Amino acid sequence: MPELRTETMTVNMGPQHPSTHGVLRLVLELDGETVVSAAPTIGYLHTGFEKSMEQKSWWKAINYPSRIDYLSSFQNEMVFVLAIEKLLGIEVPPKATWVRMALSELNRIHSHLIWLGTMGLELGVQSMYMYCFEQRENVLDLFEMVTGVRVHGRYCQAGGLAEDIPPAFVDEARAYCRNFRKLIGEYERLTWQNKMWQRRTQGIGIVSAEDAIRLGLSGPNLRGSGLNWDIRKREPYLFYDQVDFDVPVYEAGDCDARARVRIDEMRESLRIAEQSLDKIEQLAGEPWIADERKVVLPPREELQTSMESLIHHFKLVSEGYRVPAGEVYVPIEGPRGEEGCYVVSDGGAKPWRVHFRAPSFLAIAAAPTLCQQHLIADLIAISASLDTLMGDSDR
Repeated sequence: MPELRTETMTVNMGPQHPSTHGVLRLVLELDGETVVSAAPTIGYLHTGFEKSMEQKSWWKAINYPSRIDYLSSFQNEMVFVLAIEKLLGIEVPPKATWVRMALSELNRIHSHLIWLGTMGLELGVQSMYMYCFEQRENVLDLFEMVTGVRVHGRYCQAGGLAEDIPPAFVDEARAYCRNFRKLIGEYERLTWQNKMWQRRTQGIGIVSAEDAIRLGLSGPNLRGSGLNWDIRKREPYLFYDQVDFDVPVYEAGDCDARARVRIDEMRESLRIAEQSLDKIEQLAGEPWIADERKVVLPPREELQTSMESLIHHFKLVSEGYRVPAGEVYVPIEGPRGEEGCYVVSDGGAKPWRVHFRAPSFLAIAAAPTLCQQHLIADLIAISASLDTLMGDSDR
């Protein structure tokens, strides 16, 4: 009898949309339905935002970051503005900082809702998708009230905010927080008490704290492996050292633990947002942007009737302000982990170099390690639990 010959099979998963926001291709080596190896291929959503920002004035470049991680649009925009402010040495008014905190935490809830809804679709809990996206729309209503648009608001400005918040925002945001807190328990019942969800997530895609650090994971993916690391606590920025909140940590390191971290984080984001809203109300009528016209806004001169002065004014507006030479790196705690912005200025009217640390890029790189010796179906659950976003990776 001839010896039975076996070999692995190479299969393309994609380019498609498997539990990610954007297009990803995975080249899988399979032994039956068991994943032997996986090679991610990215670049299908490449935008070149970083290089585009280097061709624009500081003023115009603020438009780009929110489109990199479009589910964390406000925080991506804010981290770039924080880097500009660090180079300029601007002191931001307290009211602007508290508004930034409130919107950052509402943005975190928005991102986690989309993650939870789409993960529910992948695991067969389809009702989760409808419940989460309903609340996501309510968060976007609040952003539209403040910025005039639902996603890419361009509301952060060097020195503060582009404009003051509308009078009704505080009451509307408080009402949303009260109503949403009641719904988180429903999400938990749809997950932790759902046998299908438990079988698809518990004990799947386990990564230890040591391996998570080696793989460069951060945020909920790191805290789901038992490591208590949150930049808001460890290296506070804005006014996070003045508010009371807890950092959810789970030890299991599997898909279920990463999901539990994110659902608990939504509760903590509500706590932070409500404390920020209290401070905003106390600072009603206070300035929302620094009085630094020579750098915060393009220089403004009193317009005269002569055409020459009018042309000179619009030239100053189009060129924008200049930022002192230097380099900075500013990290913040985004929904997917550490969002960092590295900026180099040569003293001109444009950034010399802009680079973003994208947590999704590192999570995609870690996925092949987590999915080895799991089934193909488990690969979907693992990639969904890592909460990757292709715009964040293909920048």
